[in-house]
Amino acid sequence: MTDQIAEVPVTATAPPGPLKEFWSSFRENRGAVFGLAIFLIFLFVAIFAPLIAPYAPDQQFREHLLQPPAWQAGGSWEFPLGTDPLGRDMLSRLLNGARYSFFIGVVVVGIGAFFGILIGVIAGFAPKWADTLIMRIMDIVLAFPSLLLALVLVAILGPSLINAMIAIAIVLQPHFVRLTRAAVLTEKNRDYVTAARVAGGGPIRIMFRTVLPNCLSPIIVQAALSFSTAVLDAAALGFLGMGAQPPTPEWGTMLAEAREFILRAWWVVTLPGLCILITVLAINLMGDGLRDALDPKLKRG
Repeated sequence: MTDQIAEVPVTATAPPGPLKEFWSSFRENRGAVFGLAIFLIFLFVAIFAPLIAPYAPDQQFREHLLQPPAWQAGGSWEFPLGTDPLGRDMLSRLLNGARYSFFIGVVVVGIGAFFGILIGVIAGFAPKWADTLIMRIMDIVLAFPSLLLALVLVAILGPSLINAMIAIAIVLQPHFVRLTRAAVLTEKNRDYVTAARVAGGGPIRIMFRTVLPNCLSPIIVQAALSFSTAVLDAAALGFLGMGAQPPTPEWGTMLAEAREFILRAWWVVTLPGLCILITVLAINLMGDGLRDALDPKLKRG
């Protein structure tokens, strides 16, 4: 009697999709997942702040000046986080401040990334003299402390939230230029670029349709980290009186308005500072996870 070996059908397992692979790598970093969760809450609050906030951010209750938070003696659940020196509800102002901070981050990163990527791609394909000229200009900008340069630009343009965002975008732009140029120089001599040239692709098409999409991973990480830098720098300019102007409920401006009351009303300074700290920390943690997930060299085994 001959032994018969049953043939077991082999089922080919399809490789995971890019999104599933990204999430699998991203969630290994628990700090990044925590940062993403906080960022999503921040995004939700920024979008729905007028609906969530119990009062308008500039509504004054003159009979409740500097009222402490609800859990402290003299506080009331009518104003859970207390009121500021003008009797405005702290919770409402903090919630609306998230909207301004998110708006600042989106606009600054959008402007800085757009022009930075554009200049970086051009520098990567430009003749050596043009590349050198562009990069030396970027080096000059990077030689100045970022906040000091932003202060000078706002002093020239005039103190306002829009001018502060323009100044911060200019300060952050060289980081995108250098990163994009380095990625383009790595990619432009690869076989797929040569094949695109042989197929008759024009310079613009090769630069922006062929090479640029393969350089996006480090740029996405830089954008996430620049978002937190934009929020922090805008708060610093607001604190110095060069950013958003009162009564705008921007967190840095709230700190500036309340600094003289720090000894007698801790909440008017501590709460905006905590909002800035938690938001910037969450975005930095999320950026660290993005770097691990998008860069194959940094993926954890």
